Amino acid sequence: MESEKVSIPASEIQAPRPLRRPEWIKVRAPTGETYEWLKGLMRSKELHTVCEEAHCPNIGECWGRGTATFLIMGDVCTRSCRFCDVKTGRPAPLDWEEPERVALAVQSMNLRHAVITSVNRDERKDGGAPIFAMVIRRIRERQPGCTVEVLTPDFKGDLDALKLVIDEQPDIYDHNVETVARLFKQIQPQDHYEWAMTTLANAKQLNPKQITKSGIMVGLGETTKEVLETMLDLRAVGVDILTVGQYLQPTKEHAPIERYYTPEEFAEFKRAGLAMGFRWVESAPLVRSSYNAERQARELKIG
Repeated sequence: MESEKVSIPASEIQAPRPLRRPEWIKVRAPTGETYEWLKGLMRSKELHTVCEEAHCPNIGECWGRGTATFLIMGDVCTRSCRFCDVKTGRPAPLDWEEPERVALAVQSMNLRHAVITSVNRDERKDGGAPIFAMVIRRIRERQPGCTVEVLTPDFKGDLDALKLVIDEQPDIYDHNVETVARLFKQIQPQDHYEWAMTTLANAKQLNPKQITKSGIMVGLGETTKEVLETMLDLRAVGVDILTVGQYLQPTKEHAPIERYYTPEEFAEFKRAGLAMGFRWVESAPLVRSSYNAERQARELKIG
């Protein structure tokens, strides 16, 4: 007699249990007078920061010492990367007064190094590149001597859009590759690995003296060999500064954490990166793209 098939209700099927966060992943809760002042400043000037929108684990540390990464062109992105907690949807029109407000905030904070990033604006052929150019100019007018780092989208590999930014000679030009080639379409469905590499290569071709930077997240299912291969690809297009950090899942709807790397493994990525020829490597569990950015600019004697 053939046995009957037993169906299990979907509600009783348990999802895989999330990995337990190791002891070396410790995030300090944001607090303090400087943090509260900076939060108020951003709201008063109707500005966004990637620190808040992406729930950066270093917000307490960075805001506590008066540094922040400005998120321009709104807080709604046209792409839906599976690692990012920034909202996805149809963004509002560009605000051409925003560059002046960013510059005023930089002046109010008396920054020596300003980091500017943005959402993707794929509804525009130029990807919003003119806003980046305006922000660089306004900061230099309002806060002379402040070095400026820009972390831009890939502009779909468009050379003309990138040229608008590079022509303003940012002190550091950054575009993050984020993950390895094999996982690119899974983690960044509207992006292309080739766009990322082309953007970084073109930045050097447009200005051979341009300092370039990129970042990788680990823990998304890549192998150590693939991380090292991606690092080699970045060196091949002339990237000077590399950041490597642990991916942390923002919500249950985002890509799961496949594994946690140990501090020793991050130290090995740093050793390997320096051996490859990167001028600077930040590699640790909580490292993010703009972590220690001011120190990088100062010690590399940029600006």
